Amino acid sequence: MKLAMNNITFANPNLLYLLLLIVPVVIWYVLKYKKTHASIQVSTIKGIGKDHITYKHILRHVVFAFRVIALSLIIVAIARPQSTLSWKNQESEGIDIVIALDVSSSMLARDFEPDRLEAAKDLAIQFISGRRNDRLGLVVFSGESFTQCPLTTDHSVLINLFRDIKSGMIEDGTAIGMGLATAVTRLKDSNAKSKVIILLTDGVNNQGAIAPKTAAELAQTFGIRVYTIGVGTEGMAPYPMQTPFGIQLRNMPVEIDEETLTDIAQSTGGEYFRATNNEKLRQIYEQIDQLEKSKIEVKKFSQKNEEFLIFVLTAALLLLSEIILRNTLLRQIP
Repeated sequence: MKLAMNNITFANPNLLYLLLLIVPVVIWYVLKYKKTHASIQVSTIKGIGKDHITYKHILRHVVFAFRVIALSLIIVAIARPQSTLSWKNQESEGIDIVIALDVSSSMLARDFEPDRLEAAKDLAIQFISGRRNDRLGLVVFSGESFTQCPLTTDHSVLINLFRDIKSGMIEDGTAIGMGLATAVTRLKDSNAKSKVIILLTDGVNNQGAIAPKTAAELAQTFGIRVYTIGVGTEGMAPYPMQTPFGIQLRNMPVEIDEETLTDIAQSTGGEYFRATNNEKLRQIYEQIDQLEKSKIEVKKFSQKNEEFLIFVLTAALLLLSEIILRNTLLRQIP
């Protein structure tokens, strides 16, 4: 439940136009003051300092200000100011999402900035940050696979684990089937209304005990939708290679098994995407984000409270102060 105090509103806002009457009242006072004559006439003011100003001279204007402010507050009170206390009940049906990320050495190719792996990590973190109502998890794979983070709503922990991912942390290779099967294992017992896997790879399945097709059948059995993303430019891409002269970039052909990735997506009700640069990968994450929106039901309530009393009390205090001053310190001789 969320609470919010809205701005002050008025039940009779048209009455606030009466505040315009304050302007002619002030003008009348100024003109009257200029024409005011002394209550007591004397033959001479010799001996009285011209610059001698007492506190009574100042306070006589303050008394008028009290009356004007009091009148303004009474008009505001008549307009019935009200504060609104609102709250809402929010119910969400979250989506469980596991990101299966290829961390093989080929993900170090420089056709993305700064490379494929870092681009995939950065954009996945942005995606995670926008899924506040969902549980998310992370599986990494290359020659084998393991769960880097189980399903969690603690997205800060997941993001930190994402940042720790490095190529070479497990045996090299591309075991797409193993990565997908591990992700299915994390989701198969989920009670979420929607279960999703985002599988990102840049190669061809060449290792692992489970074939991609078998893993896709497992996902289909458990009602898991798989979105597959092939990462890599068209044609050739610069790869960092170790040479006797240090690491150098060499153009190598980009080989992505798009047919297998398309079959996995179609058989599970998902989609296949091809990312050829950072911007395209960002757009793919945005598209998946739109396709998999959490269902949120919001019920709003509000309660209005009358706030005129404080204005009435303040006006009464000012009028009382005016009466006291006029009959004591600022009392005039008739």
